[in-house]
Amino acid sequence: MFPKDYYYSKDHEWIKIDGDIGTIGITDFAQNQLGDVVYVEMPDKGTQLEFHQSIGVIESVKAVSDVYSPVSGEVIEFNEKLNESPELINQKPHDEGWIIRIKIKDESDLQKLMSVDEYEKFLEGIEE
Repeated sequence: MFPKDYYYSKDHEWIKIDGDIGTIGITDFAQNQLGDVVYVEMPDKGTQLEFHQSIGVIESVKAVSDVYSPVSGEVIEFNEKLNESPELINQKPHDEGWIIRIKIKDESDLQKLMSVDEYEKFLEGIEE
């Protein structure tokens, strides 16, 4: 259900690592909890983010939720497709529904995150 090579946060963000670049989005569990996404606020390129700093908000028909950066670094790209099609977060949360790409400042931040197995166990505790 969740990609095996991603890292996951307790706030239900994921990050896929490619060298020193991380692609960040929210998990399928998170999008399911939010319901139909209608708007995504994203940071500008060049924004410096710290670990667990809000990168913006996702508005859905049910709620408005902050999204947090699972690592420190500089925003190098945001998913412009979400401006026209925020529903990509619902349809393909671990793929085309990514939110930002970040140049990672401190790789040790990854040690604060969970593997897919750890994240799935974490979800079992929530869903009970």
